[in-house]
Amino acid sequence: MPSDPLPPDTLRPLLFRGRGAVSRPDGRFESQCREACDDGWGSLEEAPAVPRTELRVDRARSIISRNDSPDIPFTQSINPYRGCEHGCTYCYARPTHSYLGLSAGLDFETKIAWKADAATLLRRELGARNYRCSPIALGMNTDAWQPVERDLGVTRAILEVLVECRHPVMIVTKGALIERDFDLLADLARDHLVEVSFSITTLDRKLARAMEPRAAAPQRRIELLRELAALGVPCGVLFAPLIPALNDHELETVFEAAHAAGARHAGIGLLRLPHELAEVFPAWLAQHAPDRAGHVISILRQMRGGQASDSQFGRRMQGSGVFAELYARRARLAIERLGLNQAHRQLNTHAFRPPRANPRQGELF
Repeated sequence: MPSDPLPPDTLRPLLFRGRGAVSRPDGRFESQCREACDDGWGSLEEAPAVPRTELRVDRARSIISRNDSPDIPFTQSINPYRGCEHGCTYCYARPTHSYLGLSAGLDFETKIAWKADAATLLRRELGARNYRCSPIALGMNTDAWQPVERDLGVTRAILEVLVECRHPVMIVTKGALIERDFDLLADLARDHLVEVSFSITTLDRKLARAMEPRAAAPQRRIELLRELAALGVPCGVLFAPLIPALNDHELETVFEAAHAAGARHAGIGLLRLPHELAEVFPAWLAQHAPDRAGHVISILRQMRGGQASDSQFGRRMQGSGVFAELYARRARLAIERLGLNQAHRQLNTHAFRPPRANPRQGELF
């Protein structure tokens, strides 16, 4: 007797070593939408080729982005790259690739746009007559120390301009390559011009490898935090995103490990699934954590008013309801017990000096 047709969920996902997304959904601005179709064998007709990273130059007209969001602790930011090789399946920046006509899934981590003239643009903008100094957040959308930075050096060039101008900078990363720039960060720290937060989502190496495949191992991030704090650079940890029923049990453990390494501040951020991410992340869950996928999404929706995401200021980072209150209380108690967030000072904006017209020209005095 012929066997029953295989269910749709047996279609082969896009599983590649070192890549996070298991799908490549079309962007929300595309005129056509493609959908995988089972040919009766439970697989696509041809196995897709292993994707390699493709680089494209982003010809930006300006480099500093500005925002007035009341729940973000900075008004200026720089993102040297669009897309991120770290491949974090939960990254809220994935839907921005749709503006490039690309997918928020596999394209986001394999087709990277880089701002080749970032340092030149930054010098021009910092030298403008109407520029007013306030901290610049570096790499808040996509990681400024992702693997392609090793060859391109865009972030290093940006930091060199900030050092020259004595300009304050806030940093969040999960990349080990930041160790290359410890000399510049230590220089900035002497005038209280920098603070660095390491994003640590889990201490479980197996989960980290599946969820953020090309980011530094979590234990390596703890080690980097320890080394940077020893150089006098104020460091902290972000447990973000907190994912219900997947990594939420590690909140206190991550804070404790970071504190032992020298972290002075800590924070959490709830998983957000805007736009295409509402398809990309559940597809990853179904493949890597099928036993809890439904539970994760159910709790998340309870914290988002029944939706996958909530863009409302004040709620989008923490959520609302019983679960949100529980997570916030756990974080607050852990922070108080460890003595974190006790001595946060504003970064110094008084040392700023506009860049020299000719960066190779020395100073007279």
